[in-house]
Amino acid sequence: MNGAAAPGMLRLLAAATLLAAWPVVNTHAAEPEVVVATLNGTIDPITDNYIARALDKATGDHANALIIALDTPGGLDTSMRSINKHLLAAPFPVVVFVSPSGARAASAGLFVTEAADVAVMAPGTNIGSAHPVFEGTSNPAPSPSASGGSSNSPDILMQKVENDAAAYIRALATLHHHNADWAEKAVRQSVNVPVDEAVSLNVVDFESRDLGTLLTALDGREVAKNGQSYVLHTANAAVVRYDLGDFERILQTLADPNIAYLLLLLAIIGIGFWVTHPGFFLPGVAGAIAGILAAVALFDLPVNLAGLVLILVALLLFIFDLKAVTHGVLTTGGVVAMVVGGMMLIDTGFIAEGINLALLLVTVLLIAGTFAFVLRKVVDARRRPYAAGEDSVLVGRTASVREALAPSGMVFVDGALWQATLTSTGDTVPAGSIVRVVGMDGLRLRVEPVPSTQATPTGGGGPSERSRGIEITPANRPSSAEEPPQAVAN
Repeated sequence: MNGAAAPGMLRLLAAATLLAAWPVVNTHAAEPEVVVATLNGTIDPITDNYIARALDKATGDHANALIIALDTPGGLDTSMRSINKHLLAAPFPVVVFVSPSGARAASAGLFVTEAADVAVMAPGTNIGSAHPVFEGTSNPAPSPSASGGSSNSPDILMQKVENDAAAYIRALATLHHHNADWAEKAVRQSVNVPVDEAVSLNVVDFESRDLGTLLTALDGREVAKNGQSYVLHTANAAVVRYDLGDFERILQTLADPNIAYLLLLLAIIGIGFWVTHPGFFLPGVAGAIAGILAAVALFDLPVNLAGLVLILVALLLFIFDLKAVTHGVLTTGGVVAMVVGGMMLIDTGFIAEGINLALLLVTVLLIAGTFAFVLRKVVDARRRPYAAGEDSVLVGRTASVREALAPSGMVFVDGALWQATLTSTGDTVPAGSIVRVVGMDGLRLRVEPVPSTQATPTGGGGPSERSRGIEITPANRPSSAEEPPQAVAN
């Protein structure tokens, strides 16, 4: 009986041991985790991808929440809406913490803050100023009308964009039980408030000094999201930081529309100069490097192909104006095309500006001024008369015969070899004789023999040649059997 009871006792002891160890195992398995991401700078495709990966990280780790430390002046409308879609669809609460002190949630940052399940601000921060920005316009001050769904903007397109932004921010604020009227006012009137007013106006949920106090304040908070209720356990949660990589920081710097535009211009100018001047390698190398960087920057930006084509057309018009006699008409067209192309190059939407208008005008004026200067020199050169064939220069001068005139040959006068023909077709003048120039037919001289008593060349030969530093030897004297070269005027 004892032998039969032994296996039962062992099983009972094993079960008791497992039950005693279960609370410990369960505690480690259920230890809460909070993922912390940092969104600094402009909201663009780089930060959009970064936030998406941070959400994936939190999902994979079964994190209790994702906290986004936010400090932004705004950014691209497309990237902002993409981030908001990710935040709203996340299977756990998302907290936006405008921090550290001195940070801001302006323009697109307001939309991201209102899209969070919990919105918190640190002391010394501010939020607001989300009025739409319209590219290519003067962007006048927003209308001071009270919120109510109407706009005093004179342009129909501007009204549509403003109303769309106002409706979007109202929807986000209402979804998270925030002050929708003030949020709409931030869009229509571009109002901005510090943290204490934001809390009192119910723009955000509460104020917190730093991440530690935030985790304590969030602990036990219940969040309703997508039809489910979540309870935050953050007081003793493990904090996992998910930061932007160094390479992504470089990409974020390049993704600035102004830098992308300058790199594109540098690439076009550098490569174009290298193609037209093959001996200069430095502009080609610089242009190639700038082209690669510009391609990387434009890949991460919403590029408008029409704007890119207009910039290329503008540069082609500048170049064609150097070849054709249009008196600057093509250059003027190039200036217009480059300005319009630069304004259209980056499709930023209505939240942020694209290429800075002042930068655009400065670069266009510099390029147009350079081409105008070169064009002026080209036109002056075209208008300058060709002096090498003027009768007044050579007529009356004496020349030394270098190839026998029978009746045509070669003579040396004024430091250059010329084709020449005797005025009397029946005569022959041997090499070494002296002749006088009596006229010109294009680039061919008409000459006549000079009596030996007057045979002192005034335009070449003898001492005058050596005084010019020119010496003609039999080695370089053209043979009579060879085709006489074209005359070269000095």
